[in-house]
Order: sequence, then structure tokens, then C-alpha cells
Amino acid sequence: MLKIKRGLDIPIDGEAQKNIVDATFVGDYAVQPPDFVGLTPRLQVAEGDTVECGQPLVSDKADPRVALTSPVSGTVKAVVRGEKRALLAVVVASDGRRDGCEVDTGDLRAMLLRTGMWSLLKRRPFGTIPSPDGKPKSLFVSCFDSAPLAPDYDFVLAGRDEDLAAGLQALSTLTDGETHVCVRPWQRLASVVRRVAQDSDKIVFHEVVGPHPAGNVGTQINRIDPINKGDEVWTVGVQEAAMIGRTLLTGVYNPVKTVAVAGPAASHPQYYKIRAGVALHDILSGQIANPDYPVMSDNAKSGVRVVSGNVLTGSNAGLDGYLGARDSMVTLLPEGDQYDFMGWLMPGLKKYSFSRTFISGMLHDMLPKNLNFQFSIFNSFNTNVHGSVRPFLFTGSFEQVFPFDIYPLQLIKACIVGDVELQEKLGIYEVEPEDFALCEFIDPSKTEIQTIIREALEVLRKEAIA
Repeated sequence: MLKIKRGLDIPIDGEAQKNIVDATFVGDYAVQPPDFVGLTPRLQVAEGDTVECGQPLVSDKADPRVALTSPVSGTVKAVVRGEKRALLAVVVASDGRRDGCEVDTGDLRAMLLRTGMWSLLKRRPFGTIPSPDGKPKSLFVSCFDSAPLAPDYDFVLAGRDEDLAAGLQALSTLTDGETHVCVRPWQRLASVVRRVAQDSDKIVFHEVVGPHPAGNVGTQINRIDPINKGDEVWTVGVQEAAMIGRTLLTGVYNPVKTVAVAGPAASHPQYYKIRAGVALHDILSGQIANPDYPVMSDNAKSGVRVVSGNVLTGSNAGLDGYLGARDSMVTLLPEGDQYDFMGWLMPGLKKYSFSRTFISGMLHDMLPKNLNFQFSIFNSFNTNVHGSVRPFLFTGSFEQVFPFDIYPLQLIKACIVGDVELQEKLGIYEVEPEDFALCEFIDPSKTEIQTIIREALEVLRKEAIA
């Protein structure tokens, strides 16, 4: 059993209730190239074109075999561009058909490339889509998410044991090494994975306990099979593994998955069955509290931040945005744009405090752990960062929440000054920005640590391909 001792579970209100709403009928969907690090997009369609489910919308200029495909059949509604005409999204208006497309499942890599599911794989280091010709030293699948308000995959994948088993068996053929599958000991999925591991000499079963980020695949890789310079490890989400398995079993590609809509600002936190890239407005119109419920109003929009992903690593998608390609949840948070009277000088009874700056931080530690989550006095979270950016402080707190065998503060400083040699010595190839999310959360300097790590990785990635 793998025991993670360093980390932090953040007690936020608004956990999704065990109820699934079918939202696979909504109108607009988007493929967003910026969701994929290192992808240089080449547009394959034009506005007004009719497309089928599984048809390529965007391909990679570096390798045209890697494509992002349409999740539905319909019409290309818009091609969205940003600064310097950068391709931000291709929006498809669904024609209402819910069936997928038939595919040849004889060759796994060819099937994944044909359907666009190859883009669901992630390569470490750098977090890019792996090369179709690559062979990783190992492959990792995490069957649980320890982030705040994360989906319960036992509930999400109920009744899909065979899909997951088929997906894990298939994924294990992509590497000559081992496929590591991590679960919580008390999960129902643990029995499924254990059975699959017993039938395969390439799949290794791991039980993981501990606080967040125990569910992050980066934490698991660091403890099980660390990455050194020149190594390559692939990862894939558990829902994506089940989607691959279902496609292999049925011969039909239909990118349906279940996402959790949660958070303090959600009126009815619950689960939604959707297709990849769904328009968030279509599933959130009844979630954000307002006097005209269930009709949305402009006033209601202004007070809520819509995050595609979890509160630590997600992106601010906005109500008019689309679900991220690899995201399995949407978090709704009150905007913290109100004035914080006297700031840290107040007792702070309703402010969560990791460093015990406020009284609530001390009371939180006094209560039994099983009671902390029942007292909303500690769970009053919004997007307020409680201060402005200030000089980088050396508090020694990062080591309390960073479970890697790496010096986090020294690595961050090396990334800030651009010392590549020192970055390599300190383990830059083992990390992704999400691994530093807790450090960023507790950082009194309000430093955007995840952005710093991403920029440093991008410099190394571009040097590697130069």
C-alpha cells in the first residue's frame, strides 16, 4: 500500500449529489486546441461545413495523424480565433443525433488516432500528446481523484466494469513496461482492477491512501516509477480508459462521459451525462442561483465564476465557455470581488486558514476530522486571494503539502531565474503544474506558481524539439 502523508484536503461546500441528469442532447460543442500542450493546430473544416461524429476538425501540423475530432454530427457553427489569429475553438452545432460512428477496432493505435481518442493520452514530461510511434517505459491510470469536490468514480462508472477492464487491458499493450493502476482501498473499483491485474502480467495494482494530491498521477509516478531525463511515461484518466474499452467492445465511438457540477455557488450540485466539449451554459442554466430561476440573468452571471475543472487547477471558462477536453467536473464559486474589511486584522471566523492566521484555522485543528466538513463556518470559499502579489516569502510551508521527493521551493526559484541545469538536477522532468497547485493555494506571496512551472517546462520542451 502506498501511503501519502504530506498534502492537504480542503473542506469546500457543494459536493455533487448522487444523481445523474442526461444532458447529451444539448446543442453546441467545441474542440479547443489550447487544451493540448504542444499541439500546433491546422484547421480541417470551415464555418458552415457539415461534419459527422468522429470527423477530424483540427490536426497537428507536426504530425497530421494526431487529430481532434467532432464529438457530434452537425454543422460547424464558428471558428474562434484569438490574438495573432491563434485558433482557440471550433464550435459544432449538433443535429440532434445521439449515435456515434462505427470504427475498426482491429488495430488499437489506428483506432485511437481515427477517433481522436489518442489526444486523451498525456505524455510526461511536458504534458503533451504522445507520438503515435512512441513507447513509454510505463503507463499510469489513477482511478480516483482527491481534489476538492472531485467526482466519485465508483458512482460515475457504476455498471461499466467490463468497459474499464477492456480499456485497461488494451492500454497495457501500448507499453513494453508495466501499466500501473492506482485506487483507494475502499473503492468498489478496487475489486475490478485487482481482477484485471490478476489476469495480466503487465498490469500492476496499487492501493493509495492519504490526502490530496494522492490522486494526482504525478504523485503516484514519483512514488512508483520516477521519471528521469530521457524517460517517457504516459497517463490517461479512468473515464477515458473506460471510453476506450467501450469503443473496443461495441465497435462504436461515442464520446459520452459523466461530469460533476459542484461548488458553493451551485444551486443543485449533481452529475451530468454529457458529450465531450459541451457548452457550459446549456448544463448550468439552472445551477446558478438567481431570482428568475431556472432562467439565467446577467446579474447572476456576474457573481459566479465558472471553472472547468477543480478549484486548484481548473480554468476560468465563463458561462459562455466549453468543458475542457480532459476535465471531469465543473466548479461554481462565488466571485471574491467584495472589499475585505481590515483584511487579516479581523478574527476571520469564516476564513479557511492553513497557517492558523485566523481563529478559524485554530478551531479547525481542534475539532475531530470527521466533524470539520460538517461546519460551514470553515467552508466559506470564494475567489478572493486576500491580498496582492508581494515578494516571494520563504516560509517552509510548501514541504508540508508537496509529497514529492523534490525540493519545491528551490525548484520554483530555479524556474523563476531560468537556470535550466539546476531545474534538471531538482527534478523538473517529474512535475506538471498541477503538482504545485497546493503550494500555490497556501502561498502567502500570491505567486502564480503553476504558470511559472508551465513556462519553464515549455522552454525545455522547445529546446528538446529544436
